[in-house]
Amino acid sequence: MKKKNPRILVVDDEQTVRDFLQRALENAGYDVITAADGREALDKVSQFDVSLVLLDIVMPGLDGFEVLEHMRQYEDIPVIMLSGIGGETTKIDTLALGADDYITKPFSVEELLARIQAKLRRAKPAP
Repeated sequence: MKKKNPRILVVDDEQTVRDFLQRALENAGYDVITAADGREALDKVSQFDVSLVLLDIVMPGLDGFEVLEHMRQYEDIPVIMLSGIGGETTKIDTLALGADDYITKPFSVEELLARIQAKLRRAKPAP
């Protein structure tokens, strides 16, 4: 039986960011689905088996904070926040809400992939 690749949900209101991340992640061997806003993200988390979420903060409608808060009520999926907001207070607040990591835009793909691998390694159930 073929081993299933981890599925990553990329949530960002900017199409160019979603496309860039989708290409980079697929090239690294991940299955990728995308969402353009918070409501769509919550729908996809409930519809698909998602291994990890990359979540932007500033989006129309439900922002990343609201999505994270809602997800933490029902899901224990690793979440890495991606944001152009680099302030220490925002990072601390986001981690306190339940994010597993926080990466400030712009970022290197290599760092993002390393952080994803670390989160997925810890999220795997024990054999």
